[in-house]
Amino acid sequence: MSTAIIRDAVTTYTLSAIEQINGFDTTIDPDLLNAIAHSKREIIVEVPLRRDDGKYVTFRGYRVQHNDARGPFKGGLRFHPTVDLHEARTLAHLMTLKTAVVNIPFGGGKGGIACDPRQLSMRELETLTRNFTNLLSANIGPRVDIPAPDVNTNPQIMAWIADEYSKKHGQSWGVVTGKPLEMGGSVGRDEATGRGVMYATREAAMEIGLNMTDARVIIQGFGNVGSFAARLIEQELGGKIIGISTSLGGIYNKHGIDLERAENHYAQFGNLKDFAGGEWLTNDELLVSDCDILIPAALQKSITKTNAKSIKAKIVVEGANDCTEAEADKILSDRNIFVVPDILANAGGVVVSYFEWVQNLNNHYWGIAQVRGELERIMVSAYNHVSAVAKERRHGMRVASYSVAIERVAKAMILRGM
Repeated sequence: MSTAIIRDAVTTYTLSAIEQINGFDTTIDPDLLNAIAHSKREIIVEVPLRRDDGKYVTFRGYRVQHNDARGPFKGGLRFHPTVDLHEARTLAHLMTLKTAVVNIPFGGGKGGIACDPRQLSMRELETLTRNFTNLLSANIGPRVDIPAPDVNTNPQIMAWIADEYSKKHGQSWGVVTGKPLEMGGSVGRDEATGRGVMYATREAAMEIGLNMTDARVIIQGFGNVGSFAARLIEQELGGKIIGISTSLGGIYNKHGIDLERAENHYAQFGNLKDFAGGEWLTNDELLVSDCDILIPAALQKSITKTNAKSIKAKIVVEGANDCTEAEADKILSDRNIFVVPDILANAGGVVVSYFEWVQNLNNHYWGIAQVRGELERIMVSAYNHVSAVAKERRHGMRVASYSVAIERVAKAMILRGM
């Protein structure tokens, strides 16, 4: 591996898994394993926009296509000021591993535009999205690269992308997932990542012998993933949600939080401060509060080498991507805290995106029971396989997840003659 590669957490985890694979499977060329860390294609575009005041500006857009040995590139588009090539590269790498660990026929991609959509009018946002689509249209498609919503993007933006793409390529809902139901979206997509986190939490609790009934759960993040995970863990597993947070801070109540009241408060005020049903804490304080299960479902790098020493949970289920620093992961392991890594724990979203893509290609749509049943089957199967590899090779779940994913990608590359 070239020393020029930045040793971020994902690279560190990948190198650790490659080292372990080399020790267990001598049939895979080490150079091929190392090649998996590199992107196949990285696209940078300047996206033009005529502002409402007549001013002409450009925004930088990105699409990193990491690996397509197992199927078309797949991954989200985010509109955020911090979007850059390094972030897109890291997250595209994660998507390759995520689709492989749950064994769906996709590769990994990621991208977006470095912009603040809150500073754009609706017309400006639509125009920017359509212009970005035109710049990418030769490199995306239902059998090439299938984007999806991510930070600050939503079904409406996916609808604009699908429409703009169709002007050149004909009707093709399968070019993106996460679309509105009226344009070929799938039922169950909004809850999918949170529901997948719930299944991962359930399986981890069973594995270590923790009774989920009244298990005390803290969830950092109260957006789509966190809010659905909280509701489902409470309603379907009987867990007790004792902590939740937003970017501004969180609330903690050892006796349990009334989620409906908290959701109403958040909808009204945009944060949880002054909510009467819990003690107000900073996000840093909430992460190290007493609980049985901690689910970071908001920010990257939220678990650091500093706070990892003070985390009190028995289980950490990573609802957010790339949320644990490499040094912090070692600390958690040394403290015997059971970690379900992001590429496994939060894969529910891409699994249901896969269902949407399949439905689009077949022009046949599933009911909610079928979507949920198939999601549970795939998530539980993936969890059990990773757990078995972890036990067989005496790894933690993270190295086992990465090993399973990398081996699947490597074997597909070998079979294809890459």
